Amino acid sequence: MEKFIVQGPCRLKGQVEISGSKNASLPILAATLLFDKPVELKNLPKVKDVDTMLSLLKSLGLKIKINNKKKTVKIYKSKKIKTFASYSLVKTMRAGILVLGPLVAKYKKAITSLPGGCSIGARPVNYHLNSLKRLGMKYFIKKGYIHAQVNSELKGNKIKFPKISVGATENIIIASCLAKGKTIIKNCAIEPEIKDLCNFLNKAGAKIKWTGKRTVKIVGVKSLKSIKYSVMGDRIECGTFCVAASLSEGSLKIKGFNPKLINTELNLLKKIGSKIIIKNNEINIKGSKIIKSINNLKTKEYPSFPTDLQAAFMVLLCKAKGRSVISENIFENRFTHVAELRRLGAKINIKKNKAFLDGNTLFEGAEVMSSDLRASVALVLAAITAKGHSIINRIYHLDRGYEKLEKKLSKIGAKIKRIP
Repeated sequence: MEKFIVQGPCRLKGQVEISGSKNASLPILAATLLFDKPVELKNLPKVKDVDTMLSLLKSLGLKIKINNKKKTVKIYKSKKIKTFASYSLVKTMRAGILVLGPLVAKYKKAITSLPGGCSIGARPVNYHLNSLKRLGMKYFIKKGYIHAQVNSELKGNKIKFPKISVGATENIIIASCLAKGKTIIKNCAIEPEIKDLCNFLNKAGAKIKWTGKRTVKIVGVKSLKSIKYSVMGDRIECGTFCVAASLSEGSLKIKGFNPKLINTELNLLKKIGSKIIIKNNEINIKGSKIIKSINNLKTKEYPSFPTDLQAAFMVLLCKAKGRSVISENIFENRFTHVAELRRLGAKINIKKNKAFLDGNTLFEGAEVMSSDLRASVALVLAAITAKGHSIINRIYHLDRGYEKLEKKLSKIGAKIKRIP
């Protein structure tokens, strides 16, 4: 099992190019099931979750052609489409559930495994199922599989999510594109990755229109046209490198991402002392010697602070002057990295959904173990600033969402190696 060896402390300097967004790529790939004609995608990140989604699409009968030189993926419909999404492919990735909506919309039936992914909370699929039911889908669950079908075709309806859900918003938007009539979805998630999915679908001929901050109207169409599309940059990767610069008193030029999409994060980094200059699709960030604490950093749905950067910011605030508090309001089990950060010297106490951090931590190298995707990168960040030698185990979690992380870090001054 592969691991990282990190020798710290390191000061990061140089330029970083942000990869394509994992969280935008996955729903866009799932949406290609709606098409009869070829789709060409650019800027897909080379990460495990994208590979898994491509394998899932292949298993459903789509033809995939990857051009590594041009960095493009072409997806074609074949004559034999299957509607069975197996547990072996869906178990490692939450986004596997996103094939349910397009399969039912296009092929009137599906058998899909209940999804897996990181162990960060329950994340039930009831919002997906209840909403698709309102569009006319019938289903039952047996032996870990959702058996779904629709008698004739999905029909537009009014849907209001009881709680904001990124995955359910994506699934219902995709399915509604081919539903008969008009669908109005309220209390939607509005993450940039969802807007990227909508841009992709609209360019292919879908009729999706945002009529309010969290309300979207979709008028169904009979088919979608062939399209070439470039996926947006990865918001969480960009935020991670911003934290890395702030943490190490570094100086980074970060390219390939629209800074407006992480306003909340950049304002927080300014608040703790980082100096930031923004240009078109470029962030210049310098870390401060003195990192200021934050009294109550709360994770919340976009455009507020993202849960996916909570672990990285926790490492940063461990180095801050004074005490900080982080409240996790999205997932109930997203402090699994805390025990491992303590092994590196962090002083963190957990009470329910709050983490209390005593600052001025001098991280010291140790052997640690990743528990999920975002926890993995937090351990890497802590190891980079730690005194001495660290070993990070189970980095397969990290490979699900970060493209060539150790190579990007090595180029800007980190002493990090991947070993078997």
